[in-house]
Amino acid sequence: MSETFNKKEKEKKRREKQVAKQERKEQRKMQSIKGAPLSDMMAYVDENGNLTSTPVDFKNKKDVSIDEIQISIPKLEDRALVDTKKGVVKFFNQEKGFGFIQENNNKIDLFFHINSLVHAVNMNDRVSFEVVRGKKGPEAVNITKL
Repeated sequence: MSETFNKKEKEKKRREKQVAKQERKEQRKMQSIKGAPLSDMMAYVDENGNLTSTPVDFKNKKDVSIDEIQISIPKLEDRALVDTKKGVVKFFNQEKGFGFIQENNNKIDLFFHINSLVHAVNMNDRVSFEVVRGKKGPEAVNITKL
């Protein structure tokens, strides 16, 4: 039986692939960390939160009070920024339940939700309100019509 040129080429490529696969397998074995000492596999976190390969030096340890740690959002009593302010309702969408109030003093627009209304308001109504920190910035609450 005679082999064709095409068959010989396919067989040659198949052998080359097998050899390359075997070489990759041996290379992975060489780079593997199995059997390496535990100290080579350890990672440490420094005071800035970065991973390092060197152990932490506890001589420069700083004591932190539990009261100084802030998690999540501030407490409700800390959310109030200032006392009652005055402004004008510039936009209000009754259907969607939100609007914006423009402060008298600095002409900044503050978001408000319909649940923050004490009295019903319309556009261009003069109102008094308090400012708190909301999820996306300052918000007006306790809105009363003047």
